[in-house]
Amino acid sequence: MWNKLFIKMKRPFVRIARFRHRCGYGVHSPFAFGLITDVVYEKKAYYAYKELKQEQKKQYWEQGLPKGYGKVNRLLFRLVNRMQPQRIIQVGHPSAASLYLQAAKPSADYLFAADLSELFLDADVPVDFLYLDAPEHSDLLEKVFDICVRRTTLCSIFVIRGIGYNKKMKQLWNRLQQDERVGVTFDLFDVGLLFFDRTKIKQHYIVNF
Repeated sequence: MWNKLFIKMKRPFVRIARFRHRCGYGVHSPFAFGLITDVVYEKKAYYAYKELKQEQKKQYWEQGLPKGYGKVNRLLFRLVNRMQPQRIIQVGHPSAASLYLQAAKPSADYLFAADLSELFLDADVPVDFLYLDAPEHSDLLEKVFDICVRRTTLCSIFVIRGIGYNKKMKQLWNRLQQDERVGVTFDLFDVGLLFFDRTKIKQHYIVNF
């Protein structure tokens, strides 16, 4: 509880510090600019948002699942909608994020794993979309990354929640950014985005999300 309160109090200062990193200002890469303006800052009320919000409330009351982070969940929906992955893997906390991930592409194979013991991956099957959601367990996230990064393609994307929430997550984010297998990255404070298309120049972008 304290950590959530701390993050909430910290957020206004983060936004002020990132003010110049908004709306894609100063970004020259067509890929990065398109992702920032058409996905991160997309304000369109997608057809599924209303139904997903209602189902999210239902899960909260019936199953006791966390309400989650609405802004992040909607971003996950837009990312899946944009990338159209064949497989979606979520590792960490059970949450309403699963609703948004699956709704954006119902035909995609979806796997949830609370920890490594539940991460069952078929041989030679690529990891198209990975969502890591356990910011208090950076060691687990790094182990999952090491397993899944071997299965990436040029179109793969990894999303990591809480990269700015604590010291260990900041350190992990820095290590992942520098990994030679990682290409373009986006730091949104609440989440980090890792892409693996090495045909693009490796760059790190900060976005005021």
